[in-house]
Amino acid sequence: MKDLKQVEIMPVWLEFKNDQSAEARDKLILHYSPLVKYVAGRVSSNLPQNVESADLVSYGIFGLIDAIEKFDIHREIKFETYAMSRIRGSIIDELRSLDWVPRSVRSRSKELEKAYIELENKFKRVPTDEEVAEALNITIKDLHDLISQLSYTSVIALEELWAVGTEKDEKVSIIDTVKDNNSNDPSKLFELAETKEILAEAIEKLPEREKIVMALYYYENLTLREIGEVLGVTESRVSQMHTKAVIRLKAKLRQAKT
Repeated sequence: MKDLKQVEIMPVWLEFKNDQSAEARDKLILHYSPLVKYVAGRVSSNLPQNVESADLVSYGIFGLIDAIEKFDIHREIKFETYAMSRIRGSIIDELRSLDWVPRSVRSRSKELEKAYIELENKFKRVPTDEEVAEALNITIKDLHDLISQLSYTSVIALEELWAVGTEKDEKVSIIDTVKDNNSNDPSKLFELAETKEILAEAIEKLPEREKIVMALYYYENLTLREIGEVLGVTESRVSQMHTKAVIRLKAKLRQAKT
């Protein structure tokens, strides 16, 4: 099937929304399918090598289909922005259900979060790696090895970081910039606004290079390798900085909610 040009896509949207045409739906899936590969590629950069990219794509397709079915063409937002959030969420949900992260690693992650909070409260600044390692009673090498292990979980951790409720859809991710016109519960809106404010303050207090990594990764859509080229460090080093930033942010948000 020949790919549609952008100028031709609106009539297909209208056909699908007005008539629920299966043919129009298939055309939309085909047209926007490159989004799935793009999002899957970004998610896979933080996952172990044994996680197949093809599996991530298959998980993401369900998110794309869900986005197509639920998208309101009359809203003044780009479908791509809306769909990328749904695709990413679908991939994350499936990875979480598989629970491929060892329980011991999750436990160590909580210990590391706690150490960062306690040391920041004690020193009134971001603690050094040496101070964190001493607090955990491990060597610097062990700390770096732990952070490398945790880098595999950071993509899921960041999604959990933005959870604003108990329901599956009550969350917002860094890349999710879509306003939900159906969310009219004042308490939920207040909680979301408060979460964003806490997170913005926490990001501002990150070490400069970690702040740059977060900005380039989540807002400029650069890969870890590309960020490494910008900063003049290895991809592995960028992954460590990204993971430490996520752990700090999770710890700040967890502290604020207690």
